[in-house]
Amino acid sequence: MTTQATLLPTSLVGSYCQPDWLIDRAKLGMRFPPRVRANELWRVAPEWLEEAQNDATLLAIRDQERAGLDIITDGEERRESYSNRFATALENVDIDNPGTALDRSGHPNPVPRVVGRISRKHPVEVEDMKFLRANTDRMTKITVPGPFTMAQQAQNDFYESEREMALDYAAAVNEEIKDLFAAGADIVQVDEPYMQARAEKAREYGIEVLNRALDGVTGTTAVHICFGYAAIIHERPEGYSFLPEFEGSSVKQVSIETAQSNLDCTILESLPDKDIILGVLDLSTNEIETPETVAARIRRALPHVDAKRITVAPDCGLKYLPRDVAFGKMKAMVDGAAIVRKEVG
Repeated sequence: MTTQATLLPTSLVGSYCQPDWLIDRAKLGMRFPPRVRANELWRVAPEWLEEAQNDATLLAIRDQERAGLDIITDGEERRESYSNRFATALENVDIDNPGTALDRSGHPNPVPRVVGRISRKHPVEVEDMKFLRANTDRMTKITVPGPFTMAQQAQNDFYESEREMALDYAAAVNEEIKDLFAAGADIVQVDEPYMQARAEKAREYGIEVLNRALDGVTGTTAVHICFGYAAIIHERPEGYSFLPEFEGSSVKQVSIETAQSNLDCTILESLPDKDIILGVLDLSTNEIETPETVAARIRRALPHVDAKRITVAPDCGLKYLPRDVAFGKMKAMVDGAAIVRKEVG
């Protein structure tokens, strides 16, 4: 395991853009993120897909290193969406006869149908983590979908309550997280965007199931909460409807977006015991920020959270951006962090 001593380290939230030769980006951008499998998105034949995904992952790692990021992810190059690869690999989840659930936009979407008690059949992302660890000497982070979010992205045909279902999702996530740390992860991030989208339900049992997912975990953990991919969800609220509640969780880092929403960073004062993964790249536009623009967004947070507790990141995943734009934004983020680092260091 590597160590990170840099002030204001830089990292992706999780995803990086996938090459056009790997995935049909036009099809990807014309639909909501898939909850069931979407094999039709891949451009590469099944017998060569694993090798192609490995090659794309190497490109994502090298782009991050070339841009100067301190913490490296696998770019989620093997995933059709941030959640469906893990969510469809669990016991008693029927993906051949999908159900329906409303997406955060309010539109119905095909989703896994839960027909029995959920459990983890086998590790899902551990080989991804081993591949990442073998191909960079920098700090690493890998993401898993959160139990609350997966419960919202499923049709429940078995459990008496969503809470009960989410707790079993959490047990599966817990097993995966422990295996990911054993495989060399420095940080494991749990993606929970639906805690923002379904804040009332999240207040009922969201923190409970997140803590269950982290039970007995000793490595550095993060949770990502956002307003949705900017390429798909265009309207942004003025602030978070669910954020201070994470102070009562066992997670170490909280990943938020501030750039597109122009978030009032005063709310960060409600998380005094958490490190902040600060989103400073606006992903609603292909315009590449200047380093000074990034620096200004970092400075907005400094009156409310100590620089020693901040990791600098994009608002969300870079999955939907063109590759040249994604790289340019990463480089601007690194250079902007360097400006502020000199000012406060």
